[in-house]
Amino acid sequence: MQRGISKSGTASGPSVRLGAVIVTTLLVLPLQIARADEGGVSFWLPGQFGSLAAIPGAPGWSMAAVYYYTSVGASGDVAAAREIQIGRIPATVNVSLNANLNARADLLFLAPTYTFATPVLGGQLAIGVSSIFGRADTSIDGTLTAGIGPIMASRSGSVSDSLTAVGDLYPMVTLKWNNGVNNWMTYATGDIPVGAYDPMRISNVGIGHGAIDGGGGYTYLNPATGREFSGVAGFTYNFKNPDTQYQNGIDFHFDWGASQFISKQVFVGLVGYAYQQVTSDSGQLPVLGSMQSRVLGVGPQVGYIFPIGNMQGYLNLKGYGEFDAANRPSGWNAWLTFSISPAAPESTVSPTKHLVTK
Repeated sequence: MQRGISKSGTASGPSVRLGAVIVTTLLVLPLQIARADEGGVSFWLPGQFGSLAAIPGAPGWSMAAVYYYTSVGASGDVAAAREIQIGRIPATVNVSLNANLNARADLLFLAPTYTFATPVLGGQLAIGVSSIFGRADTSIDGTLTAGIGPIMASRSGSVSDSLTAVGDLYPMVTLKWNNGVNNWMTYATGDIPVGAYDPMRISNVGIGHGAIDGGGGYTYLNPATGREFSGVAGFTYNFKNPDTQYQNGIDFHFDWGASQFISKQVFVGLVGYAYQQVTSDSGQLPVLGSMQSRVLGVGPQVGYIFPIGNMQGYLNLKGYGEFDAANRPSGWNAWLTFSISPAAPESTVSPTKHLVTK
């Protein structure tokens, strides 16, 4: 059984064919809706990486499409921050807001990717870019109490809006290595803020500022037992929002997936993530504090690998329930992914060939 890089210059080993199926899925980075940091918006969308994340793919062009749905809610400072952002709460008064924020999004992401055949630093290089189109709906309901000196006033009501538009662009570069059951990767991505964004709206598809994100990951895949585990960690540096002069802090994120192949084509398992802002925002009102965000998520997944002519297809459905959130909306989200990519060469050993069928 071959390992590492073959003499032909392409990555080979027990994980290559499976990687060829899903490599575009793993390049659908970062997908955005209003969720954290400034007024509830962060660059990184937890759950982007999952099972099989570090496995190399086959050289050539591939494409992934992801349908993403989320429903989240928040109260307290998150709702207040969004009201301040759109100018509903003056920045010069003391405020107390008893309100709830609710948001939903239906989004479609497309990610073309090219994987190079020539090794780079002994690994497999891939580049891609993802784009986004969809609809976001947001509402805030509650009671605002504001005061200037001894003068106090209260107001009850709601504010809401929705938006259907194109979002930002997210370039992505990965470099992956394979050695038997062990696979490693490093990646770099970022945000090009060209999508629909208006600081006076509470629903946006773009985030209004640039960002740089990078990290690394590992996948263990044993074809003899059908067991797999992946984990990818990274940090995000956010640039200042030129419209609001607000700058999100540095974010840490960790995505993971664990699965068991129950046949040569089907696997089931669990996915999860942890998101923690490690430095404070700058530009927020003192009443909001540091606004350091946190959330955890976990849920089930199922995947299916199948041939499409001389290509290979991959379907994956996964969902997350969120908990332990701070300064960030939380709820649940679901991902339906379809990707098509080149099949691995016939001379390459398939990682599913020796999987145990139960």
